[in-house]
Amino acid sequence: MEETLHLKSADETLNLASSLIKYLPIPSIITLNGNLGAGKTIFAKGLAKGLNIKQDVTSPTFNILKCYFDGNVPFYHIDAYRLEDSQNKDIGLEEVIDGNGICVIEWPNYIKEIIFDDLNIDIQIISLNERVFTFKSENKKYEQVFTYLEGLKNVL
Repeated sequence: MEETLHLKSADETLNLASSLIKYLPIPSIITLNGNLGAGKTIFAKGLAKGLNIKQDVTSPTFNILKCYFDGNVPFYHIDAYRLEDSQNKDIGLEEVIDGNGICVIEWPNYIKEIIFDDLNIDIQIISLNERVFTFKSENKKYEQVFTYLEGLKNVL
């Protein structure tokens, strides 16, 4: 399955991610790919908003993992960028990736050997505010997500 959306602002990104929560099965693994500044963390903030998480969601670049438990379900936010050197990968990320909530992984290519059954989102920068989001998954558990995204194509 694959769907592409063209978003024109950070607010549209936040709103899309927030509304997507209704269609994500629990547990879900969402992998975010894109250059620096593409909007990966903004998308994660939108998901957290949809889960009613009150804490400020920031990029876990230096922490690698941040966990939020004050929302509807646990929300795990991983930034694997600092794991690119193949060292320090054995830090127990499998437990949250296969956990009981929503797990968002930025820079998943650095830990791809421990990620399965994800909803992959590629973010391409078009201009200062515009982004193209390409959603892909072969896992049938994300069918409702793709049905929802297909319906949005006529609205956005």
